[in-house]
Amino acid sequence: MSVQDVLIIGSGPAGYTAAIYAGRAGLSSFLFEGGEPGGQLMTTTEVENFPGFPLGILGPELMQQYRKQAERFGTHIQNEIITSIDFVERHFVLHTSQNAYEGSSVIIATGASSKWLHVPGEEIYRTRGVSVCATCDGFFFKGKNVGVVGGGDAALEEALFLARFVNRVTIFVRRDELRASKIMQERAKENPKIIFSWNTEVLEIIGDGQKLTKIRLVNNQTQEQNTLDLDGLFIAIGHKPNSEIFQGILDLDPQGYIKCESGTTKTSKEGIFAAGDVIDHRYRQAITAAGMGCMAALDAERWLSSQQKIY
Repeated sequence: MSVQDVLIIGSGPAGYTAAIYAGRAGLSSFLFEGGEPGGQLMTTTEVENFPGFPLGILGPELMQQYRKQAERFGTHIQNEIITSIDFVERHFVLHTSQNAYEGSSVIIATGASSKWLHVPGEEIYRTRGVSVCATCDGFFFKGKNVGVVGGGDAALEEALFLARFVNRVTIFVRRDELRASKIMQERAKENPKIIFSWNTEVLEIIGDGQKLTKIRLVNNQTQEQNTLDLDGLFIAIGHKPNSEIFQGILDLDPQGYIKCESGTTKTSKEGIFAAGDVIDHRYRQAITAAGMGCMAALDAERWLSSQQKIY
């Protein structure tokens, strides 16, 4: 198999945007879909905050259009999962369970996976009342009662954002104190729409078959259980970057996010670039991931030109 100019790992907005820009730059490329083809948007219903779609668009439909556009510009899309990466002579070699692919450069767009509670009903009501993104889904709960699970800055940020739209936000904290920064705690506690449920854990998510209607809770100090009617539940207990196979190859931060040179998508390994949620623990939006995918393709094209490695 011939050596490609760029190998792209991941098929969310960052990966597909990188593929589109690489193709338009005349670079030959393979894109590997991985274990979650289309990324997190495949589990999102209506997307109303992606520019260019004034009436909104379904997440899976948006990713299908991304795929068609990448293919239009010559990207070869492989439904395979990369298991390891090697550097041989002047090329990178990506291994799957069945094949090996050679490329002069690599763009990593493997994203990050939201941490879930893993309680009964959670998977059933994902996108039907259960969400991990208030920015994405909060508007749909205007005037409703919702809950947020978590005690860190991310949870309080979600709650404060939701408080703009909803009637009430209950934050379920499994301890008797918050981990969030002092300023975030003060903002949340001063908001009249936000209340706290301390020493509380979610045991079960209950619905009517179509949407979430209530949750079952337990006080982990007294073991007392009760149910609470809710219209929505936002899980804000963190994200895990999908960077395991790059440990020992690239510099990662303590949380596992890939480190890049400031203002660029260049990683600690020359010729490897990274974009999207695998490097971004702050914004985690489809549009910011797409922007970084564009940056990665441009960085890769310029690096290849400087190395005279374009085939």
